Amino acid sequence: MMNGRILMARGAAFLAALVTLLTPAQGQEVRTGAPVSPAHRRLHERGAEFIISQQADGGSWESSAGVSGICIMALLASGEDPNHGKYADSIRRGLRSLIAQQSRTSGQIGSGMYEHGFAMLCLADCFGAVDERLFEDKDLELERSIGDSLRLAVRCAVTSQKQNPFKAWRYSPSSSDADTSVSGAILMGLLGARNAGVPVPDESIENALAYLDSMTTESGTVSYSGTGGFGDSLARSSIVALCRSVAKRPLADDALRRYVVSRSVGSTSSAHPCYSRYYVSQALFQLDHAAWRAWSAKNTNDLLLRQGEDGRIIIAASFQGPAYQTAMLLLSGALEYTLLPVYER
Repeated sequence: MMNGRILMARGAAFLAALVTLLTPAQGQEVRTGAPVSPAHRRLHERGAEFIISQQADGGSWESSAGVSGICIMALLASGEDPNHGKYADSIRRGLRSLIAQQSRTSGQIGSGMYEHGFAMLCLADCFGAVDERLFEDKDLELERSIGDSLRLAVRCAVTSQKQNPFKAWRYSPSSSDADTSVSGAILMGLLGARNAGVPVPDESIENALAYLDSMTTESGTVSYSGTGGFGDSLARSSIVALCRSVAKRPLADDALRRYVVSRSVGSTSSAHPCYSRYYVSQALFQLDHAAWRAWSAKNTNDLLLRQGEDGRIIIAASFQGPAYQTAMLLLSGALEYTLLPVYER
């Protein structure tokens, strides 16, 4: 399991956040986590073994930097030691594949900014926890530390945003439009990097939040595209609520909070079920602990029923592969452990 040496290695920024988390402010409710149930541990361990079985020889999953980042985070989520635990080899091979896919000039990881966002968030979660000595002598031409790769990824995201008319992001770093889905993924990567101690311009965070706020209606629904397309989406509203919460822009009892909490009651289905559960879980954890606890218990039970004999969890017959689906769904339950830094409250 993750030991004190690794937690200390996350650096002063993480330790300061942890102290804040554990030190109640006057009048603030103190919340203690319940022990992770044996059923949930079994769900996660079987799913993690399936994820490892799907890793390519080169270290990636489903030939995608974004999916690889998601799979690595799923392996990190239960607290196994990333340097010496049973997932250590897969995590290190996965990180080498991410770094090898990163452009040394632009800093982009993967084929588009969606992939870049999840890869950047993964690097942020690994920074300070995984030993930086990732490469063997034969691979020295690819060598770059996790910290160096993360700083380069941040630079890519900031550069792309500056040239975007909406001061946000879409699929290409040179896109002239934006959407809340890609922008949320990139912003969470930037917030993760900032939490890990990597400098991120305040202007970049503020502009991204302003874009997401501009897409949010008075009823709490959130538009998909910067050029219109308002519609009802629990996932998009959850993205905005999550980003605002992690950026320390607490939500009052406003329409967005009410929308996410009320719509999530009894809901574990969506047109994009893996993606939706991933964001709904995190948003509820930030917004309403009781609502999250009820939702998470139902989510765990549902995933246990859907988990195959080999550990895979498939809930959507779509273009999304089994490694992606299993990893995203494990991450939707990862707050049972609350070990990844981005999940801090």
